[in-house]
Amino acid sequence: MEAQKPTVAKPAAKKSEGSNVAGIKNAFLVILACLVVAVLLFIFWFGHESHFEEGHPIDLWGTIYKGGFIVPILQTLFLTVIVLSVERWIALSSAKGKGSIEKFVANVKKCLAANDIQGAKNLCKNQKGSVAAVVAAALNSYEEMDKNTVLTKEQKVANLQKTVEEATALEMPALQQNLPIVATLTTLGTLVGLLGTVIGMIKSFQALAASGAPDSTELSTGISEALINTAFGIATGAFAVISYNFYTNKIDNLTYAIDEIGFSIVQTFAASH
Repeated sequence: MEAQKPTVAKPAAKKSEGSNVAGIKNAFLVILACLVVAVLLFIFWFGHESHFEEGHPIDLWGTIYKGGFIVPILQTLFLTVIVLSVERWIALSSAKGKGSIEKFVANVKKCLAANDIQGAKNLCKNQKGSVAAVVAAALNSYEEMDKNTVLTKEQKVANLQKTVEEATALEMPALQQNLPIVATLTTLGTLVGLLGTVIGMIKSFQALAASGAPDSTELSTGISEALINTAFGIATGAFAVISYNFYTNKIDNLTYAIDEIGFSIVQTFAASH
């Protein structure tokens, strides 16, 4: 009778964890909510009768209302940029963690120089955020490779590098989330504003081309529509550019810190083994 082979227990599969960075996952809901707010503002505030006298605007709000149907579209884009910018501020603040990233990186390097892996892990627990999450994953791999007696040194270093890359790849989408939409609004806001400007100018030229004396009301309405839409388009595009560049720079700083400390962990392992 053939001897039965012993059953080898398989290691439990690690639970895949996503990034803990706070943020809005579905930007479409944000755009939809901003559209509702913009339409309500346009109808019930800008279009309120208190802003008009005999059909003519008497203040800025009435003038904005005369900008036409493009105005709520531009307001939607502008509000979306504001909401997503605030959302990215909250998300990147949580990704940064507690305290200064520069001090955290310097303290982890000191622990690595002293071969105090547990001390570095404690720093990660206190810091939290994306950088600390990547460092903690690398330190766990560091300890696993340190106890491993099967793999060669080159294989251990390669596995450690792979862990850092995988942990970084897990955090990057959460850091960059919704920024492509802000980048799109940079151009879209300007183009929609230009569309409103062209429509307003067409109305103005139609008033000038009318038979007899030109209708001053129609002329002023067309000019108002052109200028209001131009203003909203420029404001949306400018704010989107500033927001996108600001947060892209913050993400670059976080990425640099991750790369710097990941390289230090790998180099420390390679030098001490």
